[in-house]
Amino acid sequence: MKKIGLSTQIFLGLALGALMGYVVPDLAGHLKPFGDAFLRMIKMIVVPLIFSTLVMGIAGTGDFKKLGRLGGKAIIWFEFATTIALAIGLFVMNVTEPGVGVPLSAATAGSDAVAAAGQHSIDMVQYVLHIIPTNIVDAAARQDMLQIIFFACFFGVAVAHIGEKGTLIVNFCQSVAEAMFKVTNYVMHFAPLGVFAMIAYTVGSYGITMLIPLGKLILSVAGATALFIAVVATIASVFTKINFFHLILALKDILFLAFSTASSEAALPGAMKRLHRLGVPEATVTFVMPTGYSFNLDGSTLYSSAGILFIAQLYGIAMPIEQQLLVMVTLMLSTKGIAGVPGAGIIVVAATAAAFNLPTEGVAILLGIDRILDMIRTICNVCGNCMATVVVSCWEKELNKDKFNRLYKEFREEKL
Repeated sequence: MKKIGLSTQIFLGLALGALMGYVVPDLAGHLKPFGDAFLRMIKMIVVPLIFSTLVMGIAGTGDFKKLGRLGGKAIIWFEFATTIALAIGLFVMNVTEPGVGVPLSAATAGSDAVAAAGQHSIDMVQYVLHIIPTNIVDAAARQDMLQIIFFACFFGVAVAHIGEKGTLIVNFCQSVAEAMFKVTNYVMHFAPLGVFAMIAYTVGSYGITMLIPLGKLILSVAGATALFIAVVATIASVFTKINFFHLILALKDILFLAFSTASSEAALPGAMKRLHRLGVPEATVTFVMPTGYSFNLDGSTLYSSAGILFIAQLYGIAMPIEQQLLVMVTLMLSTKGIAGVPGAGIIVVAATAAAFNLPTEGVAILLGIDRILDMIRTICNVCGNCMATVVVSCWEKELNKDKFNRLYKEFREEKL
């Protein structure tokens, strides 16, 4: 197995897991603890890694103007990518019309969950206040990335301002970060097994036959995701003069992991390490990546726009272009709070559907295949944030074409 690359091992785990889930679904259902164990090992790395690298980057350089520039440029790109995701989601759904012809009887299951989701809404004022932690230990325990970033930025600035006394803290954070990257290496050896278990459980539990009536919806969302990644990669390549399709190839094992586990957190440590390996400075990676996980969930945004149009098609309700543009603006605002709310994807779709007088019962049919759709939108979220980080790094003139090509070539030769 040592001669087989990690990305190949993960792909084999994914394929064999799907086969096992289909052939022996009863046995596959008992494999979930192995997948959960792998995810828990990944999640235990995230908080100390983010906190230590962010404090080290801020306090180590002491460049607070740069921090402000990073934040401003990241938000601009996040908004740009979010707009593209919404537009592509609506475009693909208008072309494929996956909601047309789906039996409405399928929407009766899970009605309680849908009713509860429809009664929720995302209060943007409370969301902004939520960024400020009242207890950093509690925020770390809940893995609330925005609260951790908020505190780490203040703490890093304070460490930088205490002069030589802060050197010990910076050195400690550097040691913690290096140790966490080493732990990531150890944990990633379990990735093929974790992926195998998660996919086997998913296929064994949900089955393949139930996906046939909704196959058009799944293919539409998958196609929209692929189109989004291609469009953004092309625009980013023109903007930065760097081949972003090479970046995607370099991240393929990370993206396989994100897809098969449906967990952005599972891919975060590996993605951060890979971007640093390709020349993106650690300070930029540790600031933009976690921030993007709250403000730049492109896959979740695309899914929300697709879900609204799917419900309209399901019930035969016409949505003219001007109303779709209004949906687009509404989702552009409401999806900014999507990471801070449990089950936010369904809540956003249900609340937006209710706001536009669409039957929220249609959300139930999305619940039936939510696991599959979650895998698709997770790979989009991770890929979108990685591309955003490289764009911001190039925008800051920290990375150029020659440097990226050299490091990418070294990375490919190392893999081969």
